[in-house]
Amino acid sequence: MEYDEPAWRGRFRLDGKVAVVTGASSGLGVAIAQGMAAAGADVAIGARRFKRLEDSKVLVERLGRRCVAVETDVTRVEDCNQLVSAAVDHLGSCDILVNNAGIGGDYNPATEDPPEHFRHVVDVNLMGSYWMAQAAGRVMPPGSAVVNLSSVMAVTTAKMPASGYSAAKAGVLGMTRDLAAQWGHRGIRVNAILPGVFLTEATANYSPSYQRKIIDARVPLGRLGAAVEIASTVVFLASDASAYITGVGIPVDGGVLLL
Repeated sequence: MEYDEPAWRGRFRLDGKVAVVTGASSGLGVAIAQGMAAAGADVAIGARRFKRLEDSKVLVERLGRRCVAVETDVTRVEDCNQLVSAAVDHLGSCDILVNNAGIGGDYNPATEDPPEHFRHVVDVNLMGSYWMAQAAGRVMPPGSAVVNLSSVMAVTTAKMPASGYSAAKAGVLGMTRDLAAQWGHRGIRVNAILPGVFLTEATANYSPSYQRKIIDARVPLGRLGAAVEIASTVVFLASDASAYITGVGIPVDGGVLLL
């Protein structure tokens, strides 16, 4: 087989695609939205904090791509439908869905975890991802891709009480496999990413000494992750470079799951 260099590079591009990214008002979601745009996609972004979402829209547009921002609470089915509809109505299609919206929740021992807390963590992380996938799956054309954000906590433990979060993120992996099987005949791929510990707003309060403690105990690569490293993996899974990959969960964790 001979390789044509421009065609080879093009497999990693998203030109002509429209991506929907949830949780795009901060952290990994902002980086993912920018990654989609840098690879050539127009982007519909959703989050609860609309003012922050407008800031993300500016960052996407600076990369020369179109962007629409929609205030979105993924626990509300009607909001999920509205975000996907906005992508189709304003940008022309919905070819990529990145289910990034999520919350960590509180560290409550299982015997003391309030039912409403457990339900809310599962509602956002698992059910919100499903409602978004459901809305997108109704309109996605062949060649589309869904990328779900799970977590290393789906398959290991940080030795902290986080049953709701771990259960929800494990559920995301099960959902990923099932949707991949359901939608494969339509040419829609569904994969998941399992992030480790990343430098984002969620970890901004970690002191340098606490970061070092985490790294020394759990991260063979010797550092915390950068948001661009998640964004680039999402671009890979959304692009034709991964056209024969579906139903899998890929750790992006610096080696956390090795230990």
